[in-house]
Amino acid sequence: MVALAKDDSYIEKVRKELGRSRTKEFTAHSSKAHCVAWNCTGKYIASGSLDKTAFIQSFKEDRLSREFSLKGHEDAVDQLAWHPTDPNILSTVSSDKTLRIWDIRTPQKTVACISTKGEVINMTWKSDGANMALGNKDDLVCFVDYKTHKMHLDKQFDFEVNEIGWNHYDKHFYLTSGNGCIHILDYPSLEPLIQIPAHTAHCICLKFSPDKEHFATGGADALINIWDASELACLRSYSRLEWPVRTLSFNHNGKLLAAGSEDLVIDIASVETGEKVATVSCNAFPFCVAWHPTQNLLAYVTDDKSKHADKHPRDTDKSTGCVKLFGL
Repeated sequence: MVALAKDDSYIEKVRKELGRSRTKEFTAHSSKAHCVAWNCTGKYIASGSLDKTAFIQSFKEDRLSREFSLKGHEDAVDQLAWHPTDPNILSTVSSDKTLRIWDIRTPQKTVACISTKGEVINMTWKSDGANMALGNKDDLVCFVDYKTHKMHLDKQFDFEVNEIGWNHYDKHFYLTSGNGCIHILDYPSLEPLIQIPAHTAHCICLKFSPDKEHFATGGADALINIWDASELACLRSYSRLEWPVRTLSFNHNGKLLAAGSEDLVIDIASVETGEKVATVSCNAFPFCVAWHPTQNLLAYVTDDKSKHADKHPRDTDKSTGCVKLFGL
């Protein structure tokens, strides 16, 4: 088993800081938000919603300021991802079966609109920004060239494909599956290399640490596993959530891991030990969590619903469509 360098003093300091922290809500959408992500500098945050828009807010000091909506999709914006090194480029995918690429310096129009093969449920960028990978509901993974805006590669799988991503050197492509395994493929040949049993039920989510020395998986067994990316060894496994783990995020230095499920809390753990560092209470289960790229500030969006939706369909919870920030 590979050990992480101990940093008890850092964890204790963060535990105290987060223990004094509060959550603020910032209105972004007219309907519930599904996804949220910071750009590479942390100056901007984007969220995607059932209202068919992506919304951009700027961050300064301890608050978000409304900037503008990105309009063009004809259905819900289900996933979004910023370019890994260009802070102005954002990609969004929608239930309308399109991928749109935006430059937020000219938000009135898209850089490109690309038809996708089916409804995309997962999206990620290669670390050099040259390609994007899209995984759809039919277990087809497609690769898009950023410069040409064309799909140049795809692979159909005969098992349930969940979250996807490249390893540190972009030579291997990872995906999690419905059989509880991590599948590692050669890139770009997409030839299978290894299959690692990871969970006793569906392996749902996958996230690499910022330096990609570690990665984490979450499963329908409510377990969170932390792995050494070089040795492909599971360093530790823990479970404080009662429902399937659906969203994960490492903080900027890779020492904290936030996890969300259908529990009404977000669990923040020490990557070194798996011990609880903080818990964030939620009014509804979190769809997506995302740490700021340079500080311990956690953004998240939840399954906000009207308290009286059954009797008064037009009534909405005041939190509906908000982006929440914890750590202020």
